[in-house]
Order: sequence, then structure tokens, then C-alpha cells
Amino acid sequence: MKQLIDYIPLIIFFIVWSLDPRLVSIAGFERSIGGVFSAAEFLLVSSVLVYGGLFVTQRRLDKFQWITFIAVVLFCLPTIIFRNIEFLKWKAPIVNWIFASVFLASRFFGEKPAIEHMMGHAVPAPRAVWQRLNLIWVAYFVVLGAVNLAVALLLSEALWIKFKVFGNLILTFVFVIAQMPILAKYIQEPESEA
Repeated sequence: MKQLIDYIPLIIFFIVWSLDPRLVSIAGFERSIGGVFSAAEFLLVSSVLVYGGLFVTQRRLDKFQWITFIAVVLFCLPTIIFRNIEFLKWKAPIVNWIFASVFLASRFFGEKPAIEHMMGHAVPAPRAVWQRLNLIWVAYFVVLGAVNLAVALLLSEALWIKFKVFGNLILTFVFVIAQMPILAKYIQEPESEA
């Protein structure tokens, strides 16, 4: 559920981007909606609302939510102010590389690697398995950052945005499913009632 809530601003970004630019009048104010800069504005506002709402209701955000939120603010503001999407194109690669750094650092700082913090409550696997999976996630985030950068710099704006919204989600889903054979033997079946 948490991942779906985190995904709301990106869906809003995509919907606004895909609209044909038009002027909308609200309470006597005219505003252009549609296109990438309008979408960046909606991404920024919806992120403030979503993460602000999560912070108010949960009294906290996890590390990855903070990283994502701060990155949205840091990359959307210059995109909006300078009307240059190059700033926004760097958001996904840098966020993925920060995630890789957090996962790598978790091997050396703290009692558990980052992946065990995320999934350890559901799967009682040995420490060696979590350490190996953690390194796999480090590699995944490094590669995903490089792929996002290549897509952003080499492909059209439309393909970049579609990859940003749907490609990353699909790649991450496939990546998580591919780890199931490693964790399957540690997943405990719920005991059936006699």
C-alpha cells in the first residue's frame, strides 16, 4: 500500500504532462495546464501533499520517502523556475544512486542491511542471505540510475516520461519477483488449523 501512495505524485505528473496545454481559469486566475513544466508543478505540489499527509498521519517518513521528497523539491524547483527539463532528467538517476549508497552503507553501519530492514519482518532469512540480497540491490540501483540517465539524455521527452512512470515500475516489479527463488525457502507457510 505504501508504494502505491508514494506513486500518486508520479501518476499525477504523467496525467498532467499528457494533457494538451490549455488555459484554465479558476477564481479569476488563469493558469496553463498540460505539458512538462505544468506537470513538474503538479509533481511538486502533489508530493508536498502526499508526503506531508503521510508525515502528519504517521508522524514520520522513512529514509527513502525523505530522499524522494527532497529530490522532487530540489529538481522540480529549478525545472519550473528556469523552464529547463534537464534538471528533472537528473532526478531519477541521482535518487537511484543515493539509494545504492544507502544500501551499500547499511552493510557497514547499523545492525541490519537495508533490505533486511525492509523485508526482514516478513521473511526470516539468515544474515548471509540478506547481505547478498543487499549487494544485489546496490547493483540494481546503480544500473537503474545509469539506464534512467541514458533514457533521459538519448530518447525523446515522451519516451523518457513514459519510461520514468511505467518503465521503472515494471523493472522494479520484475527485479523483486526475480528474488523470490532466493527467499522462497525461508518463507514460512501459515500453520493450518487442525
